[in-house]
Amino acid sequence: MDIREFLTLSVKSAMAAGLTSAIPASLLYPYNTRAATLAAGLSDPAMQLLFVHHTPNALADSFKYVPRRDRLKIIAAQIRQFTGLVGGDGVTPVATTVWGYGPKDARVSWPGMTIERHVADAPLKVVWKNHLYGPVHEAPLPHLLPVEASLHRTYSLPGYEQYSMEIDGVPLVPHVHGGRNDWSSDGNPGFFFSPSNEIKGPRWATKSYTYGGADWNDKAGMMWYHDHAPGITRLNVYAGLAGLFVLRDDLDTGRPDNPLGLPGGPYELGFAIQDRMFRHNGELFFPTYPGDPLHADFIDGEGAALPPDVLPAGGPSALAAFFGDHMVVNGVIWPKYSVECRQYRVRLLNGSDSRFMRLRLKMVPAGETDPAVGAILPFYVIGSDQSLNARAALVEEADFLPGERLDLVIDFKMVPVGYRVIVENLFGDAPYRGGLPAVDDLFPNRRTDRIMAFDTELPFDTTITDAVVMEGYELGGGPNVTAAPPVRIRRLALFKGVDEKGRPRPLLGTAEPVTDVAGNVVNGALPWHAPITENPCVGDTEVWEIYNTTGEAHPVHVHLVHFEVLDREGFSADAFPQPVLQHNGSQGLGFRLENIVTDGVVSGPGVTEQSRRDMVMSLPGQVTRIKMTFGKPGRYVWHCYIRSHEDSEMMRPFHVGPVSSSGWRR
Repeated sequence: MDIREFLTLSVKSAMAAGLTSAIPASLLYPYNTRAATLAAGLSDPAMQLLFVHHTPNALADSFKYVPRRDRLKIIAAQIRQFTGLVGGDGVTPVATTVWGYGPKDARVSWPGMTIERHVADAPLKVVWKNHLYGPVHEAPLPHLLPVEASLHRTYSLPGYEQYSMEIDGVPLVPHVHGGRNDWSSDGNPGFFFSPSNEIKGPRWATKSYTYGGADWNDKAGMMWYHDHAPGITRLNVYAGLAGLFVLRDDLDTGRPDNPLGLPGGPYELGFAIQDRMFRHNGELFFPTYPGDPLHADFIDGEGAALPPDVLPAGGPSALAAFFGDHMVVNGVIWPKYSVECRQYRVRLLNGSDSRFMRLRLKMVPAGETDPAVGAILPFYVIGSDQSLNARAALVEEADFLPGERLDLVIDFKMVPVGYRVIVENLFGDAPYRGGLPAVDDLFPNRRTDRIMAFDTELPFDTTITDAVVMEGYELGGGPNVTAAPPVRIRRLALFKGVDEKGRPRPLLGTAEPVTDVAGNVVNGALPWHAPITENPCVGDTEVWEIYNTTGEAHPVHVHLVHFEVLDREGFSADAFPQPVLQHNGSQGLGFRLENIVTDGVVSGPGVTEQSRRDMVMSLPGQVTRIKMTFGKPGRYVWHCYIRSHEDSEMMRPFHVGPVSSSGWRR
């Protein structure tokens, strides 16, 4: 059964189950982005200046926290921040209300300041503070964005129904993405806390989180930190709660004199790339209500609006995907960064909700804003996520999935003085299905095909030696996860089910019958609250085979571990519908797979996947294999990194080591 047949079956099965009489026809047809003309009151990307405003370097010393005695206090609070946006008159700068992280209420920013540590440092203890309340500890602040009450979220958990965000405030829980964290410091969804810790989640353990030590990350790499509250992760990160976390070692020091000969010091740059929508007055906009622009295009993740009778009364209704029409880099829309004509190390984070990108560099004359008129500038991929690669690879394009970090070297010596290099995005404004976008996958007159620009306008500093990275340059990295053979190969799957209203509900599950920790034999799609099915022992090495039965690609993240991407292979299978119990007690629909057959066409990891990883792209119709070792006990999660999917329960817990009789519960 191919993917289109599988999606067709999902619709017919839902109809047969009587869940709704109005399943969206888009599930039967290819994705079609019918982006509406932007409504009055929304910022028009065509009115914004391109490559005029400078963006900060998140790896500059001035942008980093300074711990005292290996301790930090990091506050989440609300601020007003200028992004370079101009209002409806096309001239007047307007500020945006955002949530940021920082060492003090008055010093929070979007993105938050960067945490930098060395692998040999003493463990860093961080106290995270939720200061989302008014001045002088007044009433809690409302959410900046509409919150859908029907999702499985913080105050819908058993025992928390008496609380509300309007009265008790917005709960948060920080997660250091890519850290081999102890379970109590991992920031799992159930560890949330409200402003001033008045309300704590069912698994809250401590207000002081610890990162580092002998059993933590042991190689230099790039992590990031962000909020992870259940059901509102997409909204809290969209509001601005994210920042970089860079780890050094004795080889990859970040200094100009580092033993690897990489660009360092002022020639190492860090940028978080995100997409957003804004109102004319500068405020963030997230399409949530049925009448909102673009809401119809992304409500079901396949390209059409759901009929009103399956939407929550009056809305809001969560999207299955989100694509903003403004590109933002370190909190600045379509910025520029001035460089010398030398090699720079450029470290990127894709912090978008759903946007897969394919990056390409184009050289254009000074002042040019259209990458189409430029010549291609090749660049070097030297690493990603959690380590360097074994050697540098010269490429013209690099795929970039949500949650991933890329480590690049760009040689601006190849660019004439005074010229500009535009970072171009070749992918579309719609869910990624594994190929270049169709015309219907693009916003009309879009500007999301360009991200930022580098202007070669600084004089060359002769006091610092230029780096000489080239094709095949030895870096000494690579996956290096483990040489141990796996003790188990698990078959897992990505599904698109439907909820009790017939709305598409992305889910995880198993691709084989397994016995869960409660002793039940289960197979197929599973909700978040079902008993744990992945329960490795401490020290076990496993291979996970992830079968993607949906029509789009999914970025998959596994907490705790660093893994090696082994390969991908096509498959076919028979899919059978089965009920899925929703968090509210109602019945949705999921699937199980039988008669899985792989096609023997195996492809190895791509050039951006030849490092230690915590992210992997699972392509539709393929099984993706990753290998990892579970080094710490406790409860963790794995999930799709499209945050709109994660909030819709495309996330499952796993537990390392023995599980108590109640340890698998919510």
